[in-house]
Amino acid sequence: MELPFRGAAVFAALAILSMTFATVPRATAQQANDERARIDLGKSTFASKCSHCHGPNMVNSGTITPDLRRFPDDRERFVTTVKQGKNNRMPPWGDILNDEEIADLWAYVSSRRNR
Repeated sequence: MELPFRGAAVFAALAILSMTFATVPRATAQQANDERARIDLGKSTFASKCSHCHGPNMVNSGTITPDLRRFPDDRERFVTTVKQGKNNRMPPWGDILNDEEIADLWAYVSSRRNR
């Protein structure tokens, strides 16, 4: 009499595990799609607001702007620099770009970083 119950318990456990694992790839795929969309938005913002100084490929030789492909993996520093400007050479963008646009820029810049 014990065997049918044990079989049912094993079946239930396997069903729960399979449902759990079935949802993981979808969440991961959705996160990847969300990140890709954020990078694309950041690329667009970069092209319209940043590329005239930083260059279309994040490097602009002949100017004082740094190669953004080498920007450190420091989101807080990036956000502060964008919002407040830097060394009276980079203007502050905190009144022009909202937090979402700055987060999108960070997604784009960090996706292009030389590692």
